[in-house]
Amino acid sequence: QVEGFVEGGRIFANLARLSAAGLPVIALVHGASTAGGAYMPGLSDYVIMVRGRAKAFLAGPPLLKAATGEIANDEELGGAEMHTQVSGLGEYLADDDAHAIDIARNLMQRLGWQGNVDGQANPSARSGWLPPRYASEELMGIMPADFREPVDMREVIIRLVDDSDFLDFQPDYGPQTLVGHAAIEGYPIGIITNNGPIDTAGSHKATHFIQACCQAHIPLLYLQNTTGYMVGKASEQTGMIKHGSKMIQAVANANVPSITIHCGASFGAGNYGMCGRGFDPRFIFSWPHAKTAVMGAEQAATTMRMVAEAGAARKGETVDETALQIMAQKIIDNFERQAGAFYTSARLLDDGLIDPRDTRKVLSFVLATCREEAARHLQPIQFGVARP
Repeated sequence: QVEGFVEGGRIFANLARLSAAGLPVIALVHGASTAGGAYMPGLSDYVIMVRGRAKAFLAGPPLLKAATGEIANDEELGGAEMHTQVSGLGEYLADDDAHAIDIARNLMQRLGWQGNVDGQANPSARSGWLPPRYASEELMGIMPADFREPVDMREVIIRLVDDSDFLDFQPDYGPQTLVGHAAIEGYPIGIITNNGPIDTAGSHKATHFIQACCQAHIPLLYLQNTTGYMVGKASEQTGMIKHGSKMIQAVANANVPSITIHCGASFGAGNYGMCGRGFDPRFIFSWPHAKTAVMGAEQAATTMRMVAEAGAARKGETVDETALQIMAQKIIDNFERQAGAFYTSARLLDDGLIDPRDTRKVLSFVLATCREEAARHLQPIQFGVARP
């Protein structure tokens, strides 16, 4: 058993090297994947697990009880639903074996592996695309006027992408961060957007997806709609800063074209994690009602009020409520004025305002521009051409 055990580690090394070499690794888990075998899906780029049948754990229930005394059944210990909702090991949950294979085929088609030769996608891959099933006119009524009202960004996505076809990546893990594969007029695209604040699970998911898109040479589209990263004691204790930083690192170092659209709120570090201006996306546009700020206006006013009250308490002074209310209103008015898309665009903090109904057309144009740039071979010289 020693010889087999020692040499058996080579498959794990090979999986890691395949991924680093740019070869996508997809694991379909149809049954048990236990002990060292659990690292096979763990080292894969995409994991598809069959509901009720797939199991992945380092120690099954009998060994777990023998080693630690803990009692757990196989589903709660390493079932497909647990891994796609809680641990994040699985990306896709299949209903049965055939469904798992269908998902794998769909994924491979979206990665464009067959059409990718020498880093340049086959032009024929653009043929045969279908328009969205939902009218672009409907984009005018989806985003709420108040950024605090919830909105499902899938409603935006299905009005932008070909055939309204969006392959949701880890839909049940960190659901407030929405990522997945789609295409726009035949151009493959990886989409990252938000249904609220970005939490630790959402950061994990986005980081993984960005790296996978870089591996497959798929451009990234960021549809900003977030009030920032999740705050609070539980968030801090689960490593929000650390995991949010990993996402920011992935965004900053992505080697594929990044395109950003301010659709709703873009507040605080969420602006950075969603590829804001400071991260040099190839193109960045704003919808007219988008808002960009270090934080929300009311949050800023409340924070300054609390600071003023604490300062007065330290000095033993009485708080002037009237003055505080005037100060708070000035802060709110100032933030609201400077957060608006017309204010930020006028200061060249984006590449221009676009009508939401024109978004698909604009995206197709800039994706074509990015593809043209990748295909064009320049001949650099050591000097500028001198006029006679």
